[in-house]
Amino acid sequence: MALFFNVNIAVKILIKSKFDQITTLSIRTLRQICGRCPLVQDSYPSRGSLLPRPACLFPCSSSVASGRRRVNGVNLYYEQTGRGKHAVLLLPGALGCSRTDFGPQLKSLNKERYTVVGWDPRGYGQSRPPARDFPPDFFERDAKDAVDLMKALGFGKFSLLGWSDGGITAMIAAARHPHVISKLVVWGANAFVSQQDLTLYNAVRDVSKWSAKMRKPMEELYGAEAFAETWEAWGDGIAQFAKRPEGSICLELLPLISCPTFIIHGEKDPMVPSFHPQCLLKHIKGSRLHLMPEGKHNIHLRYADEFNKLVEDFLEDN
Repeated sequence: MALFFNVNIAVKILIKSKFDQITTLSIRTLRQICGRCPLVQDSYPSRGSLLPRPACLFPCSSSVASGRRRVNGVNLYYEQTGRGKHAVLLLPGALGCSRTDFGPQLKSLNKERYTVVGWDPRGYGQSRPPARDFPPDFFERDAKDAVDLMKALGFGKFSLLGWSDGGITAMIAAARHPHVISKLVVWGANAFVSQQDLTLYNAVRDVSKWSAKMRKPMEELYGAEAFAETWEAWGDGIAQFAKRPEGSICLELLPLISCPTFIIHGEKDPMVPSFHPQCLLKHIKGSRLHLMPEGKHNIHLRYADEFNKLVEDFLEDN
């Protein structure tokens, strides 16, 4: 019974997100109103895209713009806001994208201090095609894509904010590319897969057992069939790490992370047991851990103001 209760909570947390109203502008209008923004020169998703094609996610005064860049053979979709010197990349969770996972951060992180970039990893959101797949190195591939995208956008050095799967990607990127990563913030992330984790993943594998309300956002994003297939493929992809020594996803890379690292954890997170953030704290040199007693998996959405303040304080701390 306890497992069933926790699984239902976990599914709700994975699906529930608050969306800001999307304002779609023509390229001509965007250039007239936001002529200073370099993103207006970028190519936009094709007419045949399955998703809406917004020029701005928020009112134009927020200066959020979007585009695509060709990176490692794939057109990666991104959104950018702010004009600060400190560049920050937001990395979403499993099947997530910039729009579903980071609305409060794109809207409210300090635009004078930071230039904030959200992206859709290959096969997710508006970075389709290609269809998402999960080879043994999919986290490594995402990490390379993320770093190369930021380089393509002209950022020589930047910080990473990674949630859940995006936190794993961020840790790998920080370990593999220490000279370009300024600071690292992760939450809801794990460096290995335990049998306890597999039990939870298997319990939520069949989306037909989810309520229609919980399925709806992802079905609108991907289509019902593609969502179900991609979610099952993700389950298989993450399970393959359990066959590795210690179930490692990136355990061996944690000591290579040299940038200042901030780990945030919701103590009521049903998706990520507390031994995961403790492992990160132990193996990432000089890292610090902040616990949110009432937090679950989506602390950056549920407690957006508190979360953003914690992140900004960390990014500003010398």
